[in-house]
Amino acid sequence: MTKASLHLLKGVGYLISTASVILLAIVSWSSASESALLTACLIGGAAFSIVGMFCRWLTYQIEKHRSGE
Repeated sequence: MTKASLHLLKGVGYLISTASVILLAIVSWSSASESALLTACLIGGAAFSIVGMFCRWLTYQIEKHRSGE
């Protein structure tokens, strides 16, 4: 595999992970919506997870740019 295809695969992996977080949040919403604390935790947890994956993806893009690919 080339470096470019590895970076693409990483990006696709992060998109899949983001989609899974969103799907799990949707499934959990009916229970969490009964409590303000649970709702805040669900939204915060999903947001932190997605932002974390975005940060990791962004570091790969910066490394790719710096290496001149």
